[in-house]
Amino acid sequence: MPGALTGIRVIDLTQMLAGPYCTMMLADHGAEVIKIEPVEGDPTRRFGPFPEDDTERHFGGYFQGTNRNKLSLTVDLKKPEGRDILIRLARDADVLVENFRAGVMDRLGVGYETLASENPRLVYAAIRGFGDPRTGASPYVDRPAFDVVAQAMGGAMGITGPDAATPMKIGPGIGDIFPATLAAFGILAAHRHAVLSGQGQFLDVAMYDGIVSLCERAVYQYSYTGRPPVPEGNQHPILCPFGMFPALDGRVTIACPRDSFWTELVTIMGRPELASDPRFRTNADRLQNSAQTVEIVESWTRQLTKAQIGQALGVRVPYGEVNTAADIFADPHLKAREMLVEVEHPGSARPVTIASTPIRMTATPGGVVHRAPLAGEHNDTILAGCGFSASDIARLRKGGVVS
Repeated sequence: MPGALTGIRVIDLTQMLAGPYCTMMLADHGAEVIKIEPVEGDPTRRFGPFPEDDTERHFGGYFQGTNRNKLSLTVDLKKPEGRDILIRLARDADVLVENFRAGVMDRLGVGYETLASENPRLVYAAIRGFGDPRTGASPYVDRPAFDVVAQAMGGAMGITGPDAATPMKIGPGIGDIFPATLAAFGILAAHRHAVLSGQGQFLDVAMYDGIVSLCERAVYQYSYTGRPPVPEGNQHPILCPFGMFPALDGRVTIACPRDSFWTELVTIMGRPELASDPRFRTNADRLQNSAQTVEIVESWTRQLTKAQIGQALGVRVPYGEVNTAADIFADPHLKAREMLVEVEHPGSARPVTIASTPIRMTATPGGVVHRAPLAGEHNDTILAGCGFSASDIARLRKGGVVS
């Protein structure tokens, strides 16, 4: 079944995590994504983990996870003929995505203005640490950035941690993944404009900006109170109780964003009188007495297993177990939602499991169709589609322009 983005051609010049995650989102929903790699292959192919029996090492789990559903073309863009291949591809493309530092594509002779002159309807998207001068010249524009840099500067680390003095990195690479998601949204918005008007455009997402957007609560808290938010452990600075609690066999989360949930919770706990106690009656009251509120809930949860807590709360109070990856693999919800999918791993006798798309549609569902490509696996097909003959392709290969 075709995806919602079938018919959209994307030229993908991205590496590492942010850019590939963005183009993965498009590929998962049917876009034809042509991944342009160096002749020797994307460096992230060498990142693990690898299956124990994989002796070929075409790519590891890092590459597989965000490059499924894509085609691969290996090109040396530093050579004039490699540059010409990219320009020919861009003439018929709808979107181009790159995440080099600002100016790299311009120095190669294939920057936005050059490609837009060949294809005025092209949507050219960039993901950079601190944006591009075309949309706002940051004093940090030339600095490289990765996930941990964006998390630190954008405020995520500053409000995460066990106490006010201990900021911590968030486990998943949100400094890459959230800006990537914003870029995918921006690409589709700009593509919609191009379809209606015939006019493409340049767009970019700065990773720093993306994490500031993600941490919007910290922005308005500081504006409203004049006090910078700090890490507050596993509870919430505005809602109470709203966080993580110990169980006999692990931890659970319980959230009472409304007073009605608190009434349900204390009734289930066998302490209904707490619903009308002036210290705990409203969320504001409970925040004023947050340490006491949390201790009341903890004194109940620490006597029970996660399953017993879940059985008691049922559908009456929002809660969830703190899952490990093993728990996630065993969860019937993810099986019902088909969120974990098996794909081939070249060089291994067994398939591997990756996370599918969480965006579900009834008419065009999207999802994982095929594994990540081998380096240059689709060279001949893509080049032939651009008008190169078999002899042209052989000459390009002999000259090291393609592999």
